Amino acid sequence: MRIGIGYDVHKFEKDRSLIIGGVLIPFEMGLLGHSDADVLVHAIMDSILGALKKGDIGRIFPDNDDNFKGISSLVLLEQVKGIMENCCYKIVNIDCIIIAQKPKMMPFIPLMEKNIAKILDTNIENINIKATTEEGLGFTGNLEGIAAKAVCLLEKV
Repeated sequence: MRIGIGYDVHKFEKDRSLIIGGVLIPFEMGLLGHSDADVLVHAIMDSILGALKKGDIGRIFPDNDDNFKGISSLVLLEQVKGIMENCCYKIVNIDCIIIAQKPKMMPFIPLMEKNIAKILDTNIENINIKATTEEGLGFTGNLEGIAAKAVCLLEKV
């Protein structure tokens, strides 16, 4: 068994869509990034890559590569799943937290969990997503951006 941890943060940007966990969330701002800036999926990918000792998403999907410009992070997650399978590992579970003052994430979490479980070909019971605010503190509390953390446990197949 192997454990990995992932963390990602993106700042808010006007005229961008807000996509978290592969879900388009209605909000007046989106997140700035080379891809769709899905902070949750990025943290999950980093946790898997960390558990596999494969570095991080910046090494696998560099932000100066136009092939990844505007790409859905779910497409990138599918590629990380392929790396995981090539290393003969599978998901035991993933636990995540989204840190955002606004918008409220709770209504969208079931679909986020479904999206991630489907891409990773695992039971939805193996994916847990939580959300919290920072009670007006820090960059997320000041509505400057959104952060996400993820921990995954992998087992050899």
